[in-house]
Amino acid sequence: MPIVPDVPDAGRDADDRNRDAAARVGGPLFRDEKPQEPMSTPLPSPPPPKKRAGRDLRAAIGVGLGLGAVVAGSLFVVKAAFVGVVVVAVVVGLWELTSRLKERKGINAPLVPLAVGGAAMVVAGYVRDAEGAWVAMALTALAVLVWRMTEPPDGYLKDVTAGVFAVFYVPFLATFVSMMLTADDGSWRVLTFLLLTVVADTGAYAVGWRFGTHKLAPRISPGKTREGLLGAIGFAMVAGALCMEFLIDDGRWWQGLLLGLAVAASATLGDLGESMIKRDLGIKDMGTLLPGHGGIMDRLDSLLPTAPVVWLLLVLFVGSG
Repeated sequence: MPIVPDVPDAGRDADDRNRDAAARVGGPLFRDEKPQEPMSTPLPSPPPPKKRAGRDLRAAIGVGLGLGAVVAGSLFVVKAAFVGVVVVAVVVGLWELTSRLKERKGINAPLVPLAVGGAAMVVAGYVRDAEGAWVAMALTALAVLVWRMTEPPDGYLKDVTAGVFAVFYVPFLATFVSMMLTADDGSWRVLTFLLLTVVADTGAYAVGWRFGTHKLAPRISPGKTREGLLGAIGFAMVAGALCMEFLIDDGRWWQGLLLGLAVAASATLGDLGESMIKRDLGIKDMGTLLPGHGGIMDRLDSLLPTAPVVWLLLVLFVGSG
């Protein structure tokens, strides 16, 4: 019997031999078969995106400077002109508020008596001080009740309730600005009020955007943080000390610290209050009139509740004259 040499591939067909050879050299099994691609190394995950501001900063700064010029020009040239600026802001704010209530909730708060009465309240606060403001507010609320009687009774209660709320929320709180203006240094008092509110808002925004990690009221305003609140307090207290020392007659720096603290608290609560209203309405902004800011009410949200606080503290610290 012939001896057959021990050949490793003996007894295996050509396909098996071809497959083994391909495995050794990493080539294809057949000419028309593509080689297997090596496993790719997973790419590193991209770095987290940088924080971005939620506003159009260029538009916001431009609009802010424009509003500041209008306020300064009217405040230090003719006091009555500034009262007119407040009246315009109140009327536009009432229009935005009543429009959103009608669109989102079907509430028809009567705008005409609100606008006329609101303007009268601001003027009365400037001409007749607190007494005139209270009388004008009562008459405006009564006008809302009567005006709504000209329409069908369905929804009367919710409409007049919203109307009376609007009377208090917008024009009545704004009358404290016109009452501040009646003092001898009234222009500087109003400027202090505006500066402290803006500084508190800016401090909260800047510090919260850069360092904010702990939510302040996530169910109401997810963007607000405790760090931002601390920024508002710190910025407002420093600005308050400077304003009371250099702008207000007979003011003292320590009074400014207390004033700044109170402004930071009231401005934050006012912002949260309107955020609650907007969340209930299911909207982000009250309007689109001011690019980068939203509507007039989105700028008045912290100013309105702060006005009576500043008015009261200034009366206690340096008197009403």
